[in-house]
Amino acid sequence: MIYNVQDYGAVGNGVHDDTSAIQSAIDACFASGGGRVLLSGSHIYRSGTIVLRSNIDFHIDKHTVLMASNNISDFAPDGDYDPDESKVTVPTYESCEYSGNPTLFFLYAKDATDITVSGEGTIDGNEEIFYGTVTEWHIDGAFYPRVPMLFLENIEGLTITGITLRRSAFWTIHPVGCRNIRIEGITIDNNRLLANCDGIDPDHCRNVSITKCRISTADDCIVFKNTEYGMAYGSCEDITVTDCDLSSTSAAIKFGTESEEVFRNIRISNIRITDTNRGISLQLRDRGSIEDVSFDNITIDTHFVSKKHWWGDAEPIAITAVKRNAGTKIGHISNIRFNNIRCNSDNGILIYGDETINIRDISFKDLTLQIKDGDKEGRDERDLRPCDDIPFVSAAFERFFVRNAVNVLFED
Repeated sequence: MIYNVQDYGAVGNGVHDDTSAIQSAIDACFASGGGRVLLSGSHIYRSGTIVLRSNIDFHIDKHTVLMASNNISDFAPDGDYDPDESKVTVPTYESCEYSGNPTLFFLYAKDATDITVSGEGTIDGNEEIFYGTVTEWHIDGAFYPRVPMLFLENIEGLTITGITLRRSAFWTIHPVGCRNIRIEGITIDNNRLLANCDGIDPDHCRNVSITKCRISTADDCIVFKNTEYGMAYGSCEDITVTDCDLSSTSAAIKFGTESEEVFRNIRISNIRITDTNRGISLQLRDRGSIEDVSFDNITIDTHFVSKKHWWGDAEPIAITAVKRNAGTKIGHISNIRFNNIRCNSDNGILIYGDETINIRDISFKDLTLQIKDGDKEGRDERDLRPCDDIPFVSAAFERFFVRNAVNVLFED
């Protein structure tokens, strides 16, 4: 059965607050056992926090836009919001510790089953209302953390297809402790200057498939997380990512830096990475580990952006495992395989472990690394941020820079 939000009072003129009408349609659909909640027509529906429920297909038609409210307080569950409580006083590229638990929400669901977000329409995060300091190379938020576009916790059966998500002010799709996820054929188009607006962040999730997606964003396009907040949900594992086009001001594919649990059995293949600051980045900074990961048939094109504002120095591949701070118990990275990788970059490949030698069994087969003749800005230094001890290590340029690692193998 279809529940059209206009039948519940939604206006869709881009000005009227349609939150209660959209929520009423969702609640009615859920109460009847499930169905499709429809946003249709050439309309712009303005909304604050929306709570998705079990057995619902939240469907946005082509030429239809769901736009985030202009009032930040509309994203506070209890309506109470203090802008000074989490005000950014230190740039987030210097300090961005985050437990993984936001306090403001746009599309939200918890403890549910079989949720779908679908259609050819658009969800717009209305990023400008969250701006803080703006520079030529970087836009920081006024406060941190900000509002994730979709925050979905403990969902069994999550599908996101076809939709376009744009101008998110923070992590765009953040599933925490979810199982059986399918994300297919979506487009994420965020501001490449706005910090912390990741694309897809599977966090303590299992059985995940991400296919045929186009993502352009800052910070990272697809980034696997094991945050402190989600520890009860266990590891992040059994994931496939294939046939995606990625472009980022930070890393196109990243593990971490939130790495409190193990990442395991992750397969990434047929990926095209272009116009990116750092291609593939495994950034272990906590007690978890990264194990049994394969990268196959990937093209990577990187270039220097702004070293001050964005972590990384145009490395096509960076594998680092160092302590976040002096009190951190650091895990290990092992059994990582790269096959048929084509790199065209401003810098070389970086592998940098802890003094305990916690990186091992890394293999490269059929690898081409072409170094560009252009910008050489960051070639004399290794960027290990976030790391309180030595965030930058001075060293001469090398096509392969490997330290504190064993059994790193090259074939063809």
